[in-house]
Amino acid sequence: MLKRFPLEVMFALAGTIAGIVNIELNKHYTEPGYIQQTWCWRIIAGANLGLLLALAATLYSESQQWAVKKKWLLRLAAVVVTLAIAATISPFERTTDAIRFFLLSFAFHLLVAFAAFGQRGTAQGFWQFNKTLFLRFLTSALYSAVLFLGLSAAIAATNFLFNLKIEWDTYVILWTCIVGVFSTVFFLAGVPSNYTALNEDHDYPKGLKVFTQYVLIPLATVYVAILLAYEAKIIIQWQLPKGLVSKLILGYAVFGILSILLVYPIRTREDSKWIKTYAKSFYLLMLPLIALLFVAMSTRVFKYGVTEFRYFLIVLAFWMLFISLYYLLSAQKNIKLIPVSLCVLTLLAVYGPISAFSVSVKSQMLILKDIFVKNHAFKNGTLQPVTDSVSKKDGNHAVAVIDYLVEHHDITSLQPSFKQDLQHVADSLSHIKTKEHSSMSRYALQSLKLDWVKKQLNLDDFWGRWSDRDDETEVVPEEKTTQIRLNSTPSDVFEIKGYDYLLEVSMNNIIDTPDISTGVYELKQGTVTYTNAINNIILIKIDGKTVKFNLTAWVNNLMNDTEAMKKYKDHASNGEYMTAYNIPVSNMQITQYAGRHMITLKINQANLVKLQKVNKYQLNFAEGALLIKW
Repeated sequence: MLKRFPLEVMFALAGTIAGIVNIELNKHYTEPGYIQQTWCWRIIAGANLGLLLALAATLYSESQQWAVKKKWLLRLAAVVVTLAIAATISPFERTTDAIRFFLLSFAFHLLVAFAAFGQRGTAQGFWQFNKTLFLRFLTSALYSAVLFLGLSAAIAATNFLFNLKIEWDTYVILWTCIVGVFSTVFFLAGVPSNYTALNEDHDYPKGLKVFTQYVLIPLATVYVAILLAYEAKIIIQWQLPKGLVSKLILGYAVFGILSILLVYPIRTREDSKWIKTYAKSFYLLMLPLIALLFVAMSTRVFKYGVTEFRYFLIVLAFWMLFISLYYLLSAQKNIKLIPVSLCVLTLLAVYGPISAFSVSVKSQMLILKDIFVKNHAFKNGTLQPVTDSVSKKDGNHAVAVIDYLVEHHDITSLQPSFKQDLQHVADSLSHIKTKEHSSMSRYALQSLKLDWVKKQLNLDDFWGRWSDRDDETEVVPEEKTTQIRLNSTPSDVFEIKGYDYLLEVSMNNIIDTPDISTGVYELKQGTVTYTNAINNIILIKIDGKTVKFNLTAWVNNLMNDTEAMKKYKDHASNGEYMTAYNIPVSNMQITQYAGRHMITLKINQANLVKLQKVNKYQLNFAEGALLIKW
């Protein structure tokens, strides 16, 4: 096995080692560790792709009966391609690169499926080969699970009996080694090598026919009945289809095509004539569903533009139309066309001018340009700051598009519409973050980039959360609901000099409920009554006198000082759903007097949200301490 698949085993070892290093780095999250994790994930992704490419190269060269030197030239080409991909993608840092990795992995899996069967008349061998691979994969998964459970139990028993203090990551490392090395080697050992014998093998598992005939096909029938009934409903009511219908159609296509592929070898048997009838009816019924899929997708694309997800749906719709027409009109009906065509389309979607990423960026940039042109803020090919007259709908929509572009394609995707060097801006923001904080989060950095763009275009007051859900509830620009957190600096430290008592307090939001929590404290000099009342008010009764702490007023006064709050903003903790501020302790306290008594409420932390409709802040939670001088 090692002689047959040397590169494949090497890639498996490299990926496993990188996985173990990544597990260890997770225990100590530092900025250098973050950079090392980035490379770990690059190596893991490269090892996965390299193993698949090397396996496809080996299978193809074996089927062509090439000499050893020629075989190794193809293998080295696979290594070069793998290294180039690993050097250019970073799935740990960029969402688009993560998608690219999954697309390439899917394409290379398909390549492995048909690499050894490029010649004509090898459809039977192609089916038997992939059946063997599938069964081998299931067997390796079962063996790996049993081996992991057995060794984990042994480690746990040893840990309990000898008090070795074995940490949780030991089990994760064990699983990584089993999946990365044992499972891969076991799987490769069962890859068939006699391709001629496979093409002459007409053995067919009876259980597979029963599973297809009585499980998969009935499921596909249920799907198509629901979808056709829904299609009739929208025609009668003349309404646009819901976005969820696209996923149901894809589910029906998967069940149907899989069932046809599974019974392919017995389609000509006397007792299996129903297969041809089912296959023909399946592809006929696919045609109206594909039309419905095009309608559903076009309504979203015209309204919200193209994104990667919609791109894939559009490509799959055209692919299903092509496959359906091919199997209905062609006399050959070669099943190898399914993985080959899917592999080609997937590779075209990864890189180039017609890739999912290029098309998505161009589509969203056109939408963004139209918004700015509408508001007279697009001049000489660049985006200009919008005026205060921009509508809330346009402002939110623009921010939603920018949010998508920054999150999925980085700030540099906006370069054609900016005069500034956005790569320099991105490097500067990353440098500032690295300089001020020991750890670095890519989500916080994305938030910094988004804030920078919004500030440049005068969109600070708008919020658009990007949503790529293709259903009827999709709303691209939605009202800002980001949580706001106020932290006292320094936190958890209270200056108590000059006071007699300290009472820790916490308060959950009480807006319109009559529930009131009260605490009575008997002190040496007298009684103190603490009341957490409605509308974020704290009442303190001391020596017969009552003082009121209005936290709602305090929060709004604090937040309305926008210039000061800009200085207090904590960029390291900011994220998609949280904006954080580090406030000096002097601004996080309220002092009231009750006769000759002084009471100071020092707030350690507070969580709040902004009520957009009334332009006020609502306090949801606060904790801190009550200091009393008698």
